[in-house]
Amino acid sequence: HPLRRLHHQPRRQAGRLHAGRARGAAGLRLRLRLGQARPHCHQLPCHPWRLGPQDKDVAVLSIEAPKDKLRPLPVGVSADLLVGQKVYAIGNPFGLDHTLTTGVISGLRREISSAATGRPIQDVIQTDAAINPGNSGGPLLDSSGNLIGVNTAIYSPSGASSGVGFSIPVDTVGGIVDQLIQFGKVTRPILGIKFAPDQSVEQLGLSGVLVLDAPPNGPAGKAGLQSTKRDAYGRLILGDIITSVNGTKVANGSDLYRILDQCKVGETVTVEVLRGDKKEKIAVVLEPKLDET
Repeated sequence: HPLRRLHHQPRRQAGRLHAGRARGAAGLRLRLRLGQARPHCHQLPCHPWRLGPQDKDVAVLSIEAPKDKLRPLPVGVSADLLVGQKVYAIGNPFGLDHTLTTGVISGLRREISSAATGRPIQDVIQTDAAINPGNSGGPLLDSSGNLIGVNTAIYSPSGASSGVGFSIPVDTVGGIVDQLIQFGKVTRPILGIKFAPDQSVEQLGLSGVLVLDAPPNGPAGKAGLQSTKRDAYGRLILGDIITSVNGTKVANGSDLYRILDQCKVGETVTVEVLRGDKKEKIAVVLEPKLDET
């Protein structure tokens, strides 16, 4: 697939951690340059302290080093970025550590699909700064040296940089990291449904999200959303088709994920559905995804 996550090559790629590879990892060592006047590389032991959701490609590391030896990057804001703005990407492409490339922001609010879960990642930064395998987890900086994104993927048929790279905005990363540090996990709300592929709904000449299954013990099932089923003669009876949530139109699965990402666990949302030839509004209390880590 031309959209590639930037997995690390083993051994040589110290200093960056790919969240998808961190699960179950032990005995990691982080290679850092400490000092200003005459920096030296040090191998420091670390371990994955908290792992974020796979589709966000973020983890929190615990590094065994004196606090006065570590200098964090200044954190910027990604909400006010502009297309054409100068950016810098730092990483270890192909094992060549401490590599700096430059470019501009070539697009904002892009949407890519997570290679790990298929879940869409919204509001991604697109840049033409050269990003290659080994850059995953590396910072994207503005011209003042502030962190504005975390490099995560490239669009490339060959696997090498083609001038289309993607970074998760620092505002998104900050929210994930805060939850990981405070609660030890990222808790995201769900409706608790399985829905049909977008193409299936389009073939029916409809727009929205077709509910295939709404287990009775899940949020949607408790609220009364109806699943797709067959009658006694084997004929297919379509379930509810979700057309909006809290007044925001839902045309496909990506729209639904986007809306839910902005909601909180325990929040009551108004789900508008097409049931047969009638529209109904149903209040659903969102619950946490049980297997979220």
